[in-house]
Amino acid sequence: MKAHDGMYIDGAWRPAAGPGVIEVVNPADEQVIATVPAGTVEDVDAAVRAARAALPGWAATPPAERAARLAALRDVLVARQDEIAETVTAELGSPPKLSQTVHAGVPIAVTGSYAELAATYAFEERTGNSTVLHEPVGVVGAITPWNYPLHQIVAKTAPALAAGCTVVVKPAEDTPLVARLFAEAVHEAGIPAGVFNLVTGLGPVAGQALAEHPGVDLVSFTGSTAVGRRIGAIASGMVKKVALELGGKSANVILPGADLARAVNVGVANVMSNSGQTCSAWTRMLVHHDQYDEAVELAAAAAAKYGDRIGPLVSATQRDRVRGYIAKGVAEGARLAAGGPDSPHERGYYVSPTVFADVTPEMTIAQEEIFGPVLSVLRYTDEEDALRIANGTVYGLAGAVWAADETEAVAFARRMETGQVDINGGRFNPLAPFGGYKQSGVGRELGAHGLAEYLQTKSFQF
Repeated sequence: MKAHDGMYIDGAWRPAAGPGVIEVVNPADEQVIATVPAGTVEDVDAAVRAARAALPGWAATPPAERAARLAALRDVLVARQDEIAETVTAELGSPPKLSQTVHAGVPIAVTGSYAELAATYAFEERTGNSTVLHEPVGVVGAITPWNYPLHQIVAKTAPALAAGCTVVVKPAEDTPLVARLFAEAVHEAGIPAGVFNLVTGLGPVAGQALAEHPGVDLVSFTGSTAVGRRIGAIASGMVKKVALELGGKSANVILPGADLARAVNVGVANVMSNSGQTCSAWTRMLVHHDQYDEAVELAAAAAAKYGDRIGPLVSATQRDRVRGYIAKGVAEGARLAAGGPDSPHERGYYVSPTVFADVTPEMTIAQEEIFGPVLSVLRYTDEEDALRIANGTVYGLAGAVWAADETEAVAFARRMETGQVDINGGRFNPLAPFGGYKQSGVGRELGAHGLAEYLQTKSFQF
């Protein structure tokens, strides 16, 4: 076990203000692998003050130079990709291949995309007799989750730095080790002192202190809708800007005529990836009643293949939460087609890949975010019924549509109340905006839309 000390504040590792520590547990074997400081209000205040002091200089730095620093950061992340992947596997339990390709690979791509955007974005434009300036919002307080621990930090930090903002990050307490590694990468890339700061700590202490700090101009949070509501209320009371990427209960709609086997197999893979700990996972599969039984059989068979390949959930708390949802699904009348509440391993926070059949739209497992490897298969009678079910939750983060004809799929997707829709298995695009409708959040991440979240406008009239 390694005992880490200090917070990354104003370009250096500084001792924490208090003696508290957070134990980091490997969810695969339940062993404590490290400790990090539990930050206090004093630590957050020091980090925000450093970010505030560094803001004028970084905001005045030419965009081309900011782009060069981001490019250097990308290069450091590339050089440390194996270390990043190993760290995420240790603290999150992600299988090594997923850690390498997604948890390490995607942040590299996103950082590179913002290096390019910082160099090409129109921070100043003419409209009529006016010049419009796009200026940095100021100091950003970023509170990030554990499910994609480095990607979520990069998805907030990279656009903020590209915009000319300075940043204080409070990472999830379950996965703080890769956040410390990122701070080392920032330092190695030559980003000036105070522009990026890191405070590890508990959400109700360090996270709340960051959201409430009067020196923070924008709070960017990714996590549960319940916590997002509280942060939104704090920010609105202080007239701060917010960017909230919250929960999801996404629908995977398979229209008649689609390639059923492919749609089901890709859908199951989507849910099981990262052990179901993905806010945009397609956890509700909607199938026409004529194909329903076949789809359930295909989904159960596909889920069974993940038995030994799926990683653990991040913590005992999360494992027990998911097991509770599985029990509730059974109690409300859904049928287990695969998996169930029993753990496939003696040690570790594992949950078996689970598929529910005979799920109706009003059931808890069809309405609430489970955040585990649990898929619900629902039947519909026609497209209007499918649309009603797809839109019938408080969430609207993502979704998928499959059809024999792409035009048909797009027509259906246009009517879905969600921020992102994959068409016939569409691929991830780091330049496309990501964010939700309804209670799935406020604002967008990634690409030019993600950069715009960290800008405010000023106009000169001539």
